[in-house]
Amino acid sequence: MEKLLKVEHLKKYFPTPRGLLHAVDDVSFDINKRETLGVVGESGCGKSTLGRTVIGLLAPTEGKVFFEGREISRMKRQHRKKLSSEVQIIFQDPFSCLDPRLNVRDLIAEPLDINSTYHDKRERDKAVTELMEIVGLAKRFENSYPHELDGGRRQRIGIARALALDPKFIVCDEPVSALDVSIQAQILNLLQDLQESNGLTYMFITHNLSVVKHISDHILVMYLGTVVEKGPKNELYQDPKHPYTQALLSAIPIPSVKERQKRIILQGEISSPIEPAPGCRFAPRCPFATEICTQITPEFQEVRPGHVVACHNFLHANF
Repeated sequence: MEKLLKVEHLKKYFPTPRGLLHAVDDVSFDINKRETLGVVGESGCGKSTLGRTVIGLLAPTEGKVFFEGREISRMKRQHRKKLSSEVQIIFQDPFSCLDPRLNVRDLIAEPLDINSTYHDKRERDKAVTELMEIVGLAKRFENSYPHELDGGRRQRIGIARALALDPKFIVCDEPVSALDVSIQAQILNLLQDLQESNGLTYMFITHNLSVVKHISDHILVMYLGTVVEKGPKNELYQDPKHPYTQALLSAIPIPSVKERQKRIILQGEISSPIEPAPGCRFAPRCPFATEICTQITPEFQEVRPGHVVACHNFLHANF
C-alpha cells in the first residue's frame, strides 16, 4: 500500500510554571492511502494534540511530518496553502467551531469563499447544494442556524465543511463522542461511505474502543503522550500485549447475559506528564512492573509484522 502520511519522532511540549508538559513525546507512525488509523487512550493522553500537530494547527517541538513524501515544515508558502485544502479536521464539538451568525448554507460555503474556489456565485451555490446532499442535510435546513439544529446535523455541517475543499486526509477528532448512540452510527456510516466514494484517509481519534474497532484498519494506543502499542485492528483486539491495552479492551461491554466480562481495574497514581522521569510512564499503575520499568524507557519490540509494543515484560504481562 502507498503511504500518504509519515510521522517521525514527533514531540509537542507546552511550557508550564512547573516545567515542560510532554503532551506528545516521540511518536512515530504512518498511514496508508484510503485507510483509517484509530488513535485511542484515556482523556488527556495527547490524542487531540497529536492530531492537531500532524496537520499543522500546532507547531511541533521536534520531529517530522511527511505528507505524500514531502516534509510539511520545509514546504514553501504556496505548497502549504495547497496542503491546507488537502488536510482537514472534524472537531468533537461542532457547535463551538461554527459561527452562530451564519446559516447552514453560508457555513458550508465559508471554506470555499476563504480559498476563492469559485468566482461564479451560481457555481458556488451548486457546490454547496451538492455538499449538503452528500452529507445528508435536507434543503429545508439551508437557512437554519447552528442553535436551531441537533448535534447530528451540526456534525454533518462540520463534515461538509471538511469535504468542501476536496481533501485527501481528514483528522476526525472525537467526531461522535458528543452524539446519541443512534446518531453515532449514522455519522460513522457516513464517514465510511465518504471514504469509499472519495478515497479518503482518516486519523480517527476516540476513547470509545467499540467505535474505533468499527471504523479503523490499524490502531495506535497512547498513554501520557507516548505510544505503548500499535498494530492491525483485528490482531490488537484479539491479542493485546501491553497491560494498558488489555485494561482498555476489558472495558468494552459484552452484549451477552451468559458471558461475564473480566474487567481489569487499574490501581496506582497516574504519573505527571510535566518533566516526566525516565522509565515507562505506565509503571506506577502496572502490576507487572519491575525495577527496569522505572529506570529505562521501553523501546518498541515486534510481536508480529506490523504489531509492536513498548513494554519490557510483554511476554509475561497477561492479566
